[in-house]
Amino acid sequence: MSQLKLNLAMIAATIVLFIATLALNELLFTRLEFASGINWIYLPAGVRLLCTLLFGGAGAIGLLLVSWAVCFLYFFPDDMIRSFIGGILASAAPYLVYRIMQRHWGLLATLQNLTPKRLLICSLAFSLASPLLHHLWFAFAEPQRPLLSGFLVMATGDFVGTMIVLYTAKFILMRIPVGARSGAGL
Repeated sequence: MSQLKLNLAMIAATIVLFIATLALNELLFTRLEFASGINWIYLPAGVRLLCTLLFGGAGAIGLLLVSWAVCFLYFFPDDMIRSFIGGILASAAPYLVYRIMQRHWGLLATLQNLTPKRLLICSLAFSLASPLLHHLWFAFAEPQRPLLSGFLVMATGDFVGTMIVLYTAKFILMRIPVGARSGAGL
């Protein structure tokens, strides 16, 4: 498979996984919504981190595209600026954490050196980075918004959603025969 086809497949997989977890999140956890786009449990956050870890830049591009789509079409159809910035922030946070891990820990593309402790630290860092970026934007664009409570709920929801997605992925990967998952690092 050519590199272009592989990258397009990873972008498409990211988009499909994100939309599937968003639909599942809406089905299971709608009542746990704190504000539009801020949930006590947010499964798509886990897909953001998982796809960035697995697919690198292609995952980030897929996240940017799908985040723009859901922001413009679903969450904030009447607020073009918030949708545009929200899509960028939603995809930038996991990619920044990924790049920091590569630089700080020498994270390999195969994820072979991603230990359980490092994965937990990565998940926590992402669960803080994403709400931090979003709430820095809110502080600038919507200074009347209650920032601390929104930040705490978003960080909690992102962390819980990330843990659910990562452990589900680990459970699925453990069920695949060893020879078939030779490059999987989770």
